[in-house]
Amino acid sequence: MSVALTGRSPTTFEIKSASLPLLALRLKSPDLQVLADELRAQYGDKPGFFEDDLLVLDLAALQPEATEDGQAPSADIDFAALIALLQAHRLRPLAVRGGNARQTEQAVAAGLLAAPDVRVQSSARPAEPAPTQAPAPAPTAAHDALDAPPPGALVIDRPLRSGQQVYARGRDLVVMAMVNAGAEVIADGHIHIYAPLRGRAIAGARGWPEARIFALEMKPELVSISGVYRTSEEALPEAVWGHAATVRLQSTDAGDKLIFEPVKP
Repeated sequence: MSVALTGRSPTTFEIKSASLPLLALRLKSPDLQVLADELRAQYGDKPGFFEDDLLVLDLAALQPEATEDGQAPSADIDFAALIALLQAHRLRPLAVRGGNARQTEQAVAAGLLAAPDVRVQSSARPAEPAPTQAPAPAPTAAHDALDAPPPGALVIDRPLRSGQQVYARGRDLVVMAMVNAGAEVIADGHIHIYAPLRGRAIAGARGWPEARIFALEMKPELVSISGVYRTSEEALPEAVWGHAATVRLQSTDAGDKLIFEPVKP
């Protein structure tokens, strides 16, 4: 027989589980000057792109293979300078993961939290599940920060001229008119352009690798998905250039590729 008893709880506070939207910076080199140059090239003309977003530093890519004596050299990082650099771009480093013991100790000394259990989404596209496999449960962890953007889209129904920029933060972007050369469209989700694309299109801007770019006439100066980009200096296939086409990201052990495919009527 079950028995219900009255419990007591504090009157001044409650402890609850919470979640934070976190970005992750996967550091591939300890060279902060190169990092500063590439951040400036990628975001220097977008001062409002980040809005004091909380950030996890992922150092896993810096860990080299062990040598014959079983020791792996440690990549030295100036964490104080790194934090200042990221703060200049309105990023707020909060924690560190994936580093060795020395790096983690130095990061903590610089004011970061050690968060080895934080999971960072891989850029690799997941394999299609077998027909008999049950669907995966919806993620509930606080650090699934690179999930698909929520429903809804920013719709632009006017042509974008050179020098103009539109950013669909946290959602898809739909453009009903031409994106002229020198204009730039950015979205955290997909980008749909029902007109010629002659400027720059950046989808999955906050690291969502499943984003795609669709254009009625594909003649871009640059396309980028989840940080992987291709410029007009590299000619597109004739089946794609000037035609209705889509762009997606394919990530394998051999590296990242942008896949351009014509859209058949």
